[in-house]
Amino acid sequence: MFPTRTYYRPLSRFDIYKLALIDESTIEYQRSAWERLKKSINSKINKVNTSNLPSIIRELFNNNIIRGRGLLAHNIIRAQIASPFYTPVYAALVSVINTILPEIGELIAKHLISSFHHTYEQNDKINCLSTIKFIGHFINQNILHSLVALEMLVVLLENPTDDSVELAIEFLNICVEKLSQVSLHGLDSVFSTLNNLLNESSLNECTLHIIEVLFAIRKDQFKVNPMIQPGLDLVDESDQHTHIITLDDPCEPEPMLNIFRYDDQYEENENEYEEFRRKIISESYGDKQ
Repeated sequence: MFPTRTYYRPLSRFDIYKLALIDESTIEYQRSAWERLKKSINSKINKVNTSNLPSIIRELFNNNIIRGRGLLAHNIIRAQIASPFYTPVYAALVSVINTILPEIGELIAKHLISSFHHTYEQNDKINCLSTIKFIGHFINQNILHSLVALEMLVVLLENPTDDSVELAIEFLNICVEKLSQVSLHGLDSVFSTLNNLLNESSLNECTLHIIEVLFAIRKDQFKVNPMIQPGLDLVDESDQHTHIITLDDPCEPEPMLNIFRYDDQYEENENEYEEFRRKIISESYGDKQ
């Protein structure tokens, strides 16, 4: 018999790439995992609604949302702009995440305050309206302290125009009941300013009418504007984490959090998150899956 010959075939570039995709220490593996994380977070945020909110929250924690906190913040804000009708749902989602990972709640809150500054200064009424709606629901959910609401109302009403007053009224329609509970004196000052506008300003009739409607709502003790819709009060008051952020605080967005970065301690950090995830699931749902 002839001896069997063994032929050596050098690894192709494709072979090397496939090996890299199963080695967590490689940039190829981590970049691929980052893309999967991005797609997973995006798909879950896009399908959230009142009925599936608890299950979506659980599914989100199956992803490393500490690593992907920038992606999560970006997707929630983008989804709210695209679907403002679901703003209360997105705020309820953030309220739950905020109790467990308050740094994510703070990240989104700071982004919204930065957006308020930018859109108001640029006279971008549509996006400013979207932003103040989200901030209003953050205040209702105790993610943000009511102080920033009063500061925003001062800004909107100090040099009143039809647009700025309309924005102020829209904002009040969302969080006026909350303000009446936690800052009645400040709210009375706002209504005093609005009353002066009714009597002294050159605002158009439509703007004056929405001010009058708000006074009627106030007379009825804000019953038509509940703070939190049914099914969205998901966090016990004792578990809430409220961020005190003012308009003067630095609130610049952190775009680098949305960009892939190599992690030389990737496996260790992923294992730490898995332990954290199991603990959260066990405490919240009574199992260890």
